[in-house]
Amino acid sequence: MPGIARVTVEDIEVHFEGDHPHTVVMLHGWPDTYRLWDATVEALKDRYCCVRFTLPGFDIQADPRATSLDDMCEWLLTVVDQVSPGLPVTLLLHDWGCIFGYEFAARHPARVARIVAVDIGDHNSGALGRSMTASQRAQVFGYQFWLALAWKIGGAAGNWMTRRMARALGCRTDPATIGWQMNYPYAMRWFGTVGGLSRTAPVRPACPMLYVYGTRKPFMFHSPGWLDWVRAQPGNEVQALPTGHWVMLHKPEAFHRCVAGWLGASDPAR
Repeated sequence: MPGIARVTVEDIEVHFEGDHPHTVVMLHGWPDTYRLWDATVEALKDRYCCVRFTLPGFDIQADPRATSLDDMCEWLLTVVDQVSPGLPVTLLLHDWGCIFGYEFAARHPARVARIVAVDIGDHNSGALGRSMTASQRAQVFGYQFWLALAWKIGGAAGNWMTRRMARALGCRTDPATIGWQMNYPYAMRWFGTVGGLSRTAPVRPACPMLYVYGTRKPFMFHSPGWLDWVRAQPGNEVQALPTGHWVMLHKPEAFHRCVAGWLGASDPAR
C-alpha cells in the first residue's frame, strides 16, 4: 500500500514502513505494544513492507478489550486482506503473538507464506508439559496465574501486580505502557475467559518456518520433540541465541541478521 503510513482497522492503528511487494506482519506479545518491533522494522524495511500494530486489548489508553480466539483470527484476517490483498504474508511472531499467529495460520493457510516465530513453540502440546520438571511447571503456573488474577482484579491493584511481574521477569518495556488490561490471554488460559484456548490447533505450520529462541531462561517454551520436527521440515530453520525471552531486544544484531538472512534465502521471486 504505497505512501500510506497507517490505517485504522476496528479502532486499532496499523502502521506501515517500507514500500515493497512482500509484506511482513509483526505480532508482539505480553506486555508489549507495536513498539517492540522498532529496531526490527529498521532492519527489514529496505526489503519488505513492515506492518505492525498493538494487539486488541493491549493498549492501556483504550477501553479494555478481551478478544476471543475466533475474533482475534478474524481481525487478523481483516488486517492481512487489507495490507496484502494479492499475496500471502510473512508472520513475525513473539510470545502471545506466536499463539495467535499460529492459530491464524492454521485457519487461513493460504494467507501465510512463511512464519518467523520467537521463543514460543508447541504451547498447547502435552509434550511441552512432560518436558518440564515439576519446579518448572510450578514457575509457569505461578507467573501466569498471577497475571490472570491481576486481570480479574483490574484497576490500580491489577496494574501494580502486572508491572511487578513484568519487572520480575526482566521485561524492558516502559512500565507506563503496561497495565492489567493486556493480561486477558492469561485469563483465557486459566479461567476460560472469552472462550478460552482449548480449541487451538496443534502447532505444525504447513509453511516454511524459522524458529528463534533464547537459551538463558529457567525453562523453554517448546518441547525437544517439537524442535526436532521443525528442523526436519523442508525450508525450516532453528536458531538458538544466548538471550532471555525477549530475543530481539537482548541480542538485536544477531537476531536481525538471522531473520534477514533466512527471509532473503526464502524470498519468492519478485
